[in-house]
Amino acid sequence: MTMPGTTPSIPYRLRRVGVVMTPQPGDPHEAEGVLNPASGRGPDGQLYLLPRLVADGNVSRVGLARIVVEDGVPVSVEREGVVLEPDRGWERGVGNAGVEDPRTTWIDALGLHVMTYVAYGPLGPRTAIAVSDDLRTWRRLGPVLFRYQDELDMDLNLFHNKDTVFFPEPVTAPDGTTALAVLHRPMWDLGETKPGQGVRLPAGIEDPRQSIWISYVPLDAVRADLSNLVLWEQHRFVAGPQYPFEEVKIGGGPPPLRVPEGWLVLHHGVTGVIDSAFAQQQKVNYAAGALLLDAEDPSRVIARTPEPLLAPETDDERSGIVPNVVFPTAIEEIDGRHFVFYGMADSKIGVALLERTDAG
Repeated sequence: MTMPGTTPSIPYRLRRVGVVMTPQPGDPHEAEGVLNPASGRGPDGQLYLLPRLVADGNVSRVGLARIVVEDGVPVSVEREGVVLEPDRGWERGVGNAGVEDPRTTWIDALGLHVMTYVAYGPLGPRTAIAVSDDLRTWRRLGPVLFRYQDELDMDLNLFHNKDTVFFPEPVTAPDGTTALAVLHRPMWDLGETKPGQGVRLPAGIEDPRQSIWISYVPLDAVRADLSNLVLWEQHRFVAGPQYPFEEVKIGGGPPPLRVPEGWLVLHHGVTGVIDSAFAQQQKVNYAAGALLLDAEDPSRVIARTPEPLLAPETDDERSGIVPNVVFPTAIEEIDGRHFVFYGMADSKIGVALLERTDAG
């Protein structure tokens, strides 16, 4: 029992299971790695990964691969092609292109899989949304737009934004309406877009390090017109770096998981030295931790892990396109157990079992 005034612990751990996907030799789409997958269950009842496939020149696509399960454990995948490519003008720039780091959430209230992904376009990384009812055919709704919020004294549309993911169930927004909630991670350095502008922070924010925010989308508006899913509002800071493994920045991971204690958010914490936002980093360390958000008010953190649940330790996690990376992006239930899929050194995809530490 938690004593008054203390922070409850998070009764979960991650235990490695193995590697489920590695680049296929000779496939040009996978020349620079397979990583950071989304996931979902198709109409056929099968579980699928939607891995980020990286070709030469750091050009990313989103693939589809059926998860092969043996004895209740995911062990490998069977590839089923590419489902999203950077074939829109705003997903391509001079010398860069990509649809990156998809996160997919099945939102029962909409009857759809909702994908957030990063469009690596002319001005850099920008969050976008696509929807599907079968994981194979995706309809773009376009780039995300942040409604203006005067008390922030800042337009969030100015900033690059990554690590975005929707909650699976509607919640109550700050204004009391029923809404869909989404986590995101604004990047405050405008110098990455226009040299000389430097770091610009919203009113009330003093720490320039990249942190997790939450925004909301009124459910009635989305049901009236699905295109409203890209209009995010009521922006709130959720959590910033606090512990040593998060010293440089933090960002979200898989869709939040509803647990008895609230919403479990697996996130990544970064240490080391960050180069340009457009570089494939070589001097960083990404580890996986967890936040516990309040069930009724998911903008409120009620617990967090002071140390990583999973850090780069194996050869596959320590050596790759971007060394020393554990980057969780998907979570699925298989035979009553939850498995977390994560990028390994921006090169392969691993899987870990999410276990309760207080199970009898």
